[in-house]
Amino acid sequence: MTLYERLVIELTNQSFSHQAAYRTGGTPYELSAREPERYDQQIETFARMIDEADCVLVGGASGLSAAGGGDFYYEDNATYRRHFGKFAERYGFRGAFEGSSYRWPTAESRWGYLATFLDTTLNAPLREPYKDLDAILTEKDFFVLTTNQDTQFMKIYPWEKVAEIQGDHRFFQCFHCCTDEVWDAIEPVSRMAEAMGDGLEVPTEFVPRCPHCGAEAFPWVRGYGNFLQGELYEEQYRKVSDWLDAHARQKILFLELGVGRMTPAFIQEPFWALTAQLPQAGYIAVNNRTQFLPRAIEDRGLAVRADIEKQPQFRLHKKAVCQQSRRDIAADIARDARGKLHGNARKQLT
Repeated sequence: MTLYERLVIELTNQSFSHQAAYRTGGTPYELSAREPERYDQQIETFARMIDEADCVLVGGASGLSAAGGGDFYYEDNATYRRHFGKFAERYGFRGAFEGSSYRWPTAESRWGYLATFLDTTLNAPLREPYKDLDAILTEKDFFVLTTNQDTQFMKIYPWEKVAEIQGDHRFFQCFHCCTDEVWDAIEPVSRMAEAMGDGLEVPTEFVPRCPHCGAEAFPWVRGYGNFLQGELYEEQYRKVSDWLDAHARQKILFLELGVGRMTPAFIQEPFWALTAQLPQAGYIAVNNRTQFLPRAIEDRGLAVRADIEKQPQFRLHKKAVCQQSRRDIAADIARDARGKLHGNARKQLT
């Protein structure tokens, strides 16, 4: 078992005794009692920490995609209606994930929905926050760890630079996990979407099946069903663990973006633990709802409460980054932004 996977498992097991804190949007960790810096100073610090880091480990979660228009998973909004309107009208779903857990009467109806879901994410353009992040990382040695399954990071970075520890919409697996193999989902999804047209179901012959046992296939992602934790899964943890091992003696900056309260043990809490363990490491979190900075790493950390898309410091472009230092850019745009404080009950660091 790799270093990062072991850390995730340990923290996940610990989290079961702290569900009350998570359910209320909090954390069981003792947070810094320091008053946050002025917002303009936070942006200066953000730029400086990026500049001074030898390398950056990005932890990208759902908030990063939501900030760029991928906000249809939990909300019945205009984006959701544009892509899933016919299902909302027929079944009353109020967000894309409601349909994912629905008890569909037939395989044809289930795949009518899943094909629509997958076709939507696979064909989405690269969202602006990802372009902005790429600009911020210009000329930096970096690696990306993500719980997102929507393939946004894979639209911009090569396979060896990204670890998708929660799966990837581009692959199918056997629902019964009869084989360790996964296979291409892109072409079958495209055919299903085309065959379905304006309807709600796919033709029977288009329902994807395992080439080994004939059972129904399923997307290779956690949350839909019996997630296959085989060789491809282990490869994701191996990639991030190998990167950490190779960079452990350098000044690593752990950059957490858009992590929610559903699965903090995959990115947020491991980043806190690693920052505490590595004496040269630093930590930055950007979140539109929380401003969590553990007391144990307060001298080497920064928590910014801001919308990744709406705040201008995250709307950088490569040309601008090349022309000015990140610090100068942050100073230029800081006058148009203001910070918000977030209070939370302080609890014992475990």
